[in-house]
Amino acid sequence: MCSRYGNFSADLGPSWYWPEINPELTQLINELGLEGYPQFEKGNGRFQYADGTVATVRGYASEPESWRLYGGMISIIDGLVDRIDSSDIRCSQPVCEIRREDHSGVSVCVGDLEQEDKIQYIADKVILALPPRLAASSILFTPDLSHELTQAMLKTSTWMAGQAKFYALYEKPFWRQRELSGQAFSQTGPLSEIHDGSNENTGPYGLTGFVGVPPFQRRDRQMILKQIFSQLSAVFGGPAESALKFYYQDWAYESFTATEFDQTAIHEHPLYSPPDGTTSIWNGMVQFAGSETSGRFAGYLQGALESARRAVSRIL
Repeated sequence: MCSRYGNFSADLGPSWYWPEINPELTQLINELGLEGYPQFEKGNGRFQYADGTVATVRGYASEPESWRLYGGMISIIDGLVDRIDSSDIRCSQPVCEIRREDHSGVSVCVGDLEQEDKIQYIADKVILALPPRLAASSILFTPDLSHELTQAMLKTSTWMAGQAKFYALYEKPFWRQRELSGQAFSQTGPLSEIHDGSNENTGPYGLTGFVGVPPFQRRDRQMILKQIFSQLSAVFGGPAESALKFYYQDWAYESFTATEFDQTAIHEHPLYSPPDGTTSIWNGMVQFAGSETSGRFAGYLQGALESARRAVSRIL
């Protein structure tokens, strides 16, 4: 997800890619005629201790080098949509059931469980790009999936589903004027990690990052926003409170991203693999292709592309 400010898009979901280790994603970006730029990391960093005191520390560049995309990550989606006939795209149609039919393939039912279907599609093959946990908790499979597979899907955490992100845009990069990179880490709340989120050469300039407190402490939105601005001011100075625009996205409370199992946010990237070693069901009629089913780069955009390539190649 991103929020637009003029021609600038503030990424509140995926923000970075790494050309050195993300060849398929980089190739797709090039094919779509998009361009990226290196993450700004010049200058010192800031570190906030548990008691709230802040120190200036030596900054460091990410390795391999992380990049941002002009126009934000939504540019990839827009570029792909432009290549697809609009009549082939259906939005706002949540799938409630996937049913195997004896002779006609697979029925995909849209609507609410235990109510009459709003729409029903018949397909020879289905690629399911949802995270396994979300698919297992929101879609009824008929016939039932095995107990082992269902449990494996539910135990496959969705990367970043329990997280929240913020984006503050400013007219000037006041932190750079103090030879700060915009990079900061904190042992107290609510923000745990901050980065420069600016456009490369022109404004708006921005600070962005992650909210480190758990979801149950984020239920009071106004309180958490007040705490965020207070912390930004403590870390980077008074000008941080005067944002041109501020965006906040709590993914833990998005029903098409997170489930009740994601209320405890994970902070260390787990080792992913297809749930129960399964990449398809019903003799290949339904293929799993969510990023979390990729053996490499699972949870990242690169992993989404790799799992999609696997699913498509098996159907073709």
